[in-house]
Amino acid sequence: MEPITNKRAYFDYEILETFEAGLVLTGGEVKSIRGGKVSLGGSYVIVKNNEAFLLNTDIPPYQPNNTPAGYDQHRTRKVLLKHSEIKELLGKTHKTGLTIVPLKLYNKNRTIKLLIGLGRHKKKYDKRETIKKRDVEREIGCTLKR
Repeated sequence: MEPITNKRAYFDYEILETFEAGLVLTGGEVKSIRGGKVSLGGSYVIVKNNEAFLLNTDIPPYQPNNTPAGYDQHRTRKVLLKHSEIKELLGKTHKTGLTIVPLKLYNKNRTIKLLIGLGRHKKKYDKRETIKKRDVEREIGCTLKR
């Protein structure tokens, strides 16, 4: 399985710290993730009642014709973190105004792991700087190929 990355998160946020977490999933969702049918765009993590939850992640059914009745592909999923990590995330998000963003979904030792990042939202000029840097690297790569 190739990791599913949230490219938009790297563009919109300056990632300061990362955490590896597990997810509470159903069997069909695991198969769908291993098949690469996941979209992390627009998803985010919140901490409520000392528990972390992943919101707005699109995991379509593995077999659309054989899906259980009432399956919601955008449902809220629980994120499995250590209690100390949850406290650290909660403190940093409330105190400094940082956001918890899902960065990558991957397979590790037959389990699905979620890499979440603590990020600060980039300003418009930071995004322009990122685009310029990417264009320069692309031009350098093209000239080296010739």
